[in-house]
Amino acid sequence: MLISTLAFACMNSTVKYLKGIPTFEIVFFRSLGSLFFTVGFLLKNKIPMIGKNNKSLILRAIAGTTSMSLFFMSIKYLSIGTAVSIRYIAPIFSAIFAVFLLKEKIKPLQWGFFVISLVGVFVLKGFDHQINTTGLILVLLASVLSGLVYVIINKIGKSEHPLVVVNYFMMFATVLGGILSINNWTTPKGIEWLFLLLLGILGYVGQVFMTKAFQTASTNIVAPIKYFEVIYTATFGVFLFGEIYTFYSFLGIALIIGGLILNIWYKSKLDNS
Repeated sequence: MLISTLAFACMNSTVKYLKGIPTFEIVFFRSLGSLFFTVGFLLKNKIPMIGKNNKSLILRAIAGTTSMSLFFMSIKYLSIGTAVSIRYIAPIFSAIFAVFLLKEKIKPLQWGFFVISLVGVFVLKGFDHQINTTGLILVLLASVLSGLVYVIINKIGKSEHPLVVVNYFMMFATVLGGILSINNWTTPKGIEWLFLLLLGILGYVGQVFMTKAFQTASTNIVAPIKYFEVIYTATFGVFLFGEIYTFYSFLGIALIIGGLILNIWYKSKLDNS
């Protein structure tokens, strides 16, 4: 999970560096790079690409692509550590969607932990005057759609190979990113080509190692480590982009992550009781 979060943090930093490249062009290259690996794996292992739950797979691809695009847009307005932290409130929206779509129940204490995380967002916006409103709205919308993605994947369950699900996502994102880039294409220069190619590799490495982490250890141990992505990303932001984090930045981020980790801990206690 530490390798996974480092890969995702590097990918986020690369997107920040490529601020002169249009968002959908970044989506195109990021998805095309990962698609190369997913298609290769599925062909090599003779796994059917079509899948069985086509409607759910397509809906997951649409929601995932939109969420990714909105998140990449938000990075252009926010410090990358802040954007990543706010995106992580997706489990709150996931829980709300699960109540209506999967008929799941949320314990009162879980709602309390979610409120702690949401207070963190309000602290960031209310007290940290560096927070751009446009960026905040974009990353909140990305979080809502990420929450929907989690529920759709949960509904798909083990009926599909994980890389079939990822392949649908990458294929849709590649096509949409490519089409929307046609009239807004900016030809990369020099090292930008290398960074654009790295996006897909970093995204794929992050996804694979995250999957391996969840497969080899219990969720309550592995899931909190995922929040190291915020630490990695904020560190890159400070040293590579000269980003400044105030006391309220750290307080807001701590509340967001703290509330989510408490929820993971509480859920693991419920599952083991």
